[in-house]
Amino acid sequence: MSAPAVRGVVFDLFHTLTARESEWSTLPPTYAMLGVDRLAWDRVLIETSRWRLVGEERDPWTIFSRLVREVDASIPEAKMREVLALRTQRFADCFRNIPAANVAMLDALRAKGYRIALLSNADVLDIAAYPACALRGRFDVEIFSCDVGCVKPEAEIFHKCLEALQLPAGECVFIGDGGSDELQGAKACGLRTVFVSGVIAELWPERIAPRIAVADHHLAWAHDVLALLEGELARA
Repeated sequence: MSAPAVRGVVFDLFHTLTARESEWSTLPPTYAMLGVDRLAWDRVLIETSRWRLVGEERDPWTIFSRLVREVDASIPEAKMREVLALRTQRFADCFRNIPAANVAMLDALRAKGYRIALLSNADVLDIAAYPACALRGRFDVEIFSCDVGCVKPEAEIFHKCLEALQLPAGECVFIGDGGSDELQGAKACGLRTVFVSGVIAELWPERIAPRIAVADHHLAWAHDVLALLEGELARA
């Protein structure tokens, strides 16, 4: 028995629709500005700070200083404030440098009648510059974890997205880089999954093979999703 036709497409934001991190900004990554280990910084962002992602704390300084102190409590406040200002600028640059091919792809999906959603784990600091982004307004649904009080890969956030799209999980596909076990979470909720590897290839190439194994489909770049929808997924 064939799967239902895809009518809804749900996108992750960072490392899926954003450019390679090396193309975000001329400013260096946060961990480099702080002088801390990248793995330690990633760990506190991803594994031990659900509080910020669900919006329990919404003050940018409080969020950032708490993250930094978890990694290295010896960093002076003046240094933290300096890096926070630069990090805020780096994320604003990131949103100004969204790949044009991704914007065009979203417009093409809408033109073809797909309902599309943005589903992102992010705190208020991460998305402060999003309102000026070229992606804004191109989705039928935009859900940020800090606004809804739950995070990927939790089922609740996927259900909120599907409810807002007014589509069943079986008619939707999730597109993401696989961070925070989002592909597993989407599959557990009944969505088909597409792993996008091009952006993380420069950061964590060792994570590509395990994520390909989890996903139903694999693309290098998010802007290739339309060809997948009209090809392999249309025949599923």
